[in-house]
Amino acid sequence: MGAHKYIERTIGAWIASRYRSAAEVGVGENDVAARTILAAGGKIICTDIREPERPLAVPIIIDDIYSPDTAFYEGIEVIYAIRPAEEMVPALIALARRLNCDLIVYHLGFEIYGDGGEIIDCGVVLHRYHKCQNPSKRVF
Repeated sequence: MGAHKYIERTIGAWIASRYRSAAEVGVGENDVAARTILAAGGKIICTDIREPERPLAVPIIIDDIYSPDTAFYEGIEVIYAIRPAEEMVPALIALARRLNCDLIVYHLGFEIYGDGGEIIDCGVVLHRYHKCQNPSKRVF
Protein backbone atom coordinates (compact mmCIF):
# COMPACT_ATOMS: atom_id res chain seq x y z
CA MET A 1 0.00 0.00 0.00
CA GLY A 2 2.84 2.43 0.83
CA ALA A 3 4.24 2.16 -2.70
CA HIS A 4 0.89 3.25 -4.14
CA LYS A 5 0.84 6.31 -1.91
CA TYR A 6 4.36 7.14 -3.13
CA ILE A 7 3.11 6.89 -6.69
CA GLU A 8 0.15 9.20 -6.09
CA ARG A 9 2.26 11.73 -4.14
CA THR A 10 4.85 11.74 -6.92
CA ILE A 11 2.20 12.27 -9.61
CA GLY A 12 0.49 15.00 -7.58
CA ALA A 13 3.78 16.83 -6.97
CA TRP A 14 4.75 16.63 -10.65
CA ILE A 15 1.38 17.98 -11.78
CA ALA A 16 1.37 20.72 -9.12
CA SER A 17 4.80 21.90 -10.28
CA ARG A 18 3.60 22.33 -13.89
CA TYR A 19 -0.09 23.23 -13.88
CA ARG A 20 -2.34 25.66 -12.00
CA SER A 21 -5.53 23.62 -12.44
CA ALA A 22 -6.17 19.92 -12.81
CA ALA A 23 -8.96 17.37 -12.98
CA GLU A 24 -8.53 13.79 -11.80
CA VAL A 25 -10.89 11.44 -13.62
CA GLY A 26 -11.86 8.23 -11.87
CA VAL A 27 -10.64 9.26 -8.43
CA GLY A 28 -12.50 6.48 -6.64
CA GLU A 29 -11.60 6.74 -2.97
CA ASN A 30 -7.89 7.48 -3.41
CA ASP A 31 -7.46 11.26 -3.36
CA VAL A 32 -3.73 11.36 -2.44
CA ALA A 33 -2.60 12.93 -5.74
CA ALA A 34 -5.43 15.46 -5.65
CA ARG A 35 -4.66 16.39 -2.02
CA THR A 36 -1.01 16.87 -3.00
CA ILE A 37 -2.02 19.27 -5.78
CA LEU A 38 -4.41 21.13 -3.47
CA ALA A 39 -1.75 21.44 -0.75
CA ALA A 40 0.62 22.98 -3.31
CA GLY A 41 -1.95 25.68 -4.09
CA GLY A 42 -3.37 24.20 -7.28
CA LYS A 43 -7.01 24.15 -8.29
CA ILE A 44 -8.33 20.59 -8.41
CA ILE A 45 -11.57 18.83 -9.21
CA CYS A 46 -12.08 15.10 -9.08
CA THR A 47 -14.66 13.13 -10.98
CA ASP A 48 -15.98 9.64 -10.77
CA ILE A 49 -19.03 7.82 -12.04
CA ARG A 50 -20.26 7.15 -8.51
CA GLU A 51 -20.19 8.81 -5.12
CA PRO A 52 -17.32 7.59 -2.89
CA GLU A 53 -18.29 5.62 0.20
CA ARG A 54 -16.27 7.93 2.41
CA PRO A 55 -15.92 11.71 2.19
CA LEU A 56 -12.86 12.90 0.28
CA ALA A 57 -10.69 15.88 1.21
CA VAL A 58 -11.09 17.32 -2.31
CA PRO A 59 -14.13 18.38 -4.34
CA ILE A 60 -15.74 15.50 -6.26
CA ILE A 61 -18.19 15.71 -9.12
CA ILE A 62 -20.21 12.78 -10.40
CA ASP A 63 -19.55 12.58 -14.13
CA ASP A 64 -19.33 9.88 -16.79
CA ILE A 65 -16.17 10.07 -18.93
CA TYR A 66 -18.08 8.47 -21.81
CA SER A 67 -20.59 11.33 -21.78
CA PRO A 68 -18.83 14.11 -19.88
CA ASP A 69 -20.33 17.44 -18.92
CA THR A 70 -17.57 19.72 -20.21
CA ALA A 71 -18.79 22.62 -18.05
CA PHE A 72 -17.25 20.84 -15.04
CA TYR A 73 -13.80 21.07 -16.63
CA GLU A 74 -13.87 24.77 -17.61
CA GLY A 75 -10.40 26.32 -17.23
CA ILE A 76 -8.62 23.04 -16.51
CA GLU A 77 -5.05 22.83 -17.84
CA VAL A 78 -4.55 19.09 -17.36
CA ILE A 79 -6.71 16.03 -16.99
CA TYR A 80 -5.07 13.07 -15.34
CA ALA A 81 -6.06 9.54 -14.47
CA ILE A 82 -4.29 7.07 -12.22
CA ARG A 83 -4.69 3.43 -13.22
CA PRO A 84 -7.75 3.92 -15.45
CA ALA A 85 -9.26 0.97 -17.23
CA GLU A 86 -7.71 0.81 -20.68
CA GLU A 87 -11.10 1.32 -22.35
CA MET A 88 -11.36 4.73 -20.63
CA VAL A 89 -8.30 6.14 -22.42
CA PRO A 90 -9.99 6.97 -25.77
CA ALA A 91 -12.71 8.90 -23.91
CA LEU A 92 -10.05 10.71 -21.86
CA ILE A 93 -8.19 11.65 -25.05
CA ALA A 94 -11.41 12.90 -26.66
CA LEU A 95 -12.18 15.07 -23.62
CA ALA A 96 -8.64 16.51 -23.52
CA ARG A 97 -8.86 17.34 -27.23
CA ARG A 98 -12.26 18.98 -26.80
CA LEU A 99 -10.97 21.08 -23.88
CA ASN A 100 -7.53 21.65 -25.44
CA CYS A 101 -5.68 20.58 -22.33
CA ASP A 102 -2.99 18.04 -21.53
CA LEU A 103 -3.88 14.46 -20.67
CA ILE A 104 -1.58 12.54 -18.33
CA VAL A 105 -2.16 8.87 -17.51
CA TYR A 106 -0.42 6.58 -15.04
CA HIS A 107 -1.05 3.00 -16.10
CA LEU A 108 -1.14 -0.12 -13.97
CA GLY A 109 2.05 -2.10 -14.55
CA PHE A 110 3.23 -1.97 -18.12
CA GLU A 111 -0.13 -1.24 -19.75
CA ILE A 112 -0.22 1.37 -22.47
CA TYR A 113 -2.77 2.61 -24.95
CA GLY A 114 -1.92 2.82 -28.65
CA ASP A 115 1.65 4.06 -29.07
CA GLY A 116 1.90 4.99 -25.39
CA GLY A 117 1.95 8.72 -26.04
CA GLU A 118 4.83 10.84 -24.80
CA ILE A 119 6.66 9.10 -21.95
CA ILE A 120 7.43 11.24 -18.90
CA ASP A 121 9.67 9.87 -16.16
CA CYS A 122 9.10 11.89 -13.01
CA GLY A 123 10.07 9.10 -10.65
CA VAL A 124 7.15 7.09 -11.98
CA VAL A 125 6.33 6.60 -15.66
CA LEU A 126 3.54 8.81 -16.98
CA HIS A 127 2.04 8.91 -20.47
CA ARG A 128 0.98 12.20 -22.06
CA TYR A 129 -1.64 11.23 -24.63
CA HIS A 130 -2.62 14.76 -25.55
CA LYS A 131 -0.76 18.04 -25.34
CA CYS A 132 -2.45 21.42 -25.20
CA GLN A 133 -2.23 23.22 -28.52
CA ASN A 134 -2.00 26.61 -26.77
CA PRO A 135 0.95 26.28 -24.38
CA SER A 136 0.59 29.89 -23.19
CA LYS A 137 -2.25 28.56 -20.97
CA ARG A 138 0.32 26.64 -18.92
CA VAL A 139 2.61 27.72 -16.11
CA PHE A 140 5.92 26.85 -17.81
